[in-house]
Amino acid sequence: MKLAEAETKMQKAVESTQQAFNTIRTGRASTSLLDKVVVDYYGAQTPLKSLANINTPDSTTITVQPYDRGSLNLIEKAISLSDIGLTPNNDGSTIRLNIPPLTSDRRKEFVKIAAKYAEEGKVSIRNIRRDVVDSIRKQEKNAEISEDEAKDLQDKIQKMTDKYINKVETLLAEKEKDITTV
Repeated sequence: MKLAEAETKMQKAVESTQQAFNTIRTGRASTSLLDKVVVDYYGAQTPLKSLANINTPDSTTITVQPYDRGSLNLIEKAISLSDIGLTPNNDGSTIRLNIPPLTSDRRKEFVKIAAKYAEEGKVSIRNIRRDVVDSIRKQEKNAEISEDEAKDLQDKIQKMTDKYINKVETLLAEKEKDITTV
């Protein structure tokens, strides 16, 4: 595995962690809360954002307006069954989701979830580093590269790993701030 390929994979791990953070509620309405919701639409698992227009008219409400009115009940059911913890209100043409203010206990719980997502991202980055280091050692053992080159490459991959782990930690700090700000 080459360093450029490893860097691309590490960047994807950071982006994946950011997407996971986006699904955590912060007390303000955000359309990204519904990113993971999939609807069983005529037998096909379809992302909600493909079936409806999702808006945030104010900081405590999300509205979901389906393109096909026949899918309204299916969307309502999918939101109810999802793990976002919101109760949909169906008025016949639009689904409204009211975002209640978070309690301090719930905020602490969300901070723990964010920390878990960050740790998963860091583990992913470390696994990429391990694969690269194994590859470098194998090349060194097979005399494809010198001992000095191997040491230099391992230093580079470690610096890259540290850089991307710091990015994940920065994202976590921002998310924790978002969650704990009332």
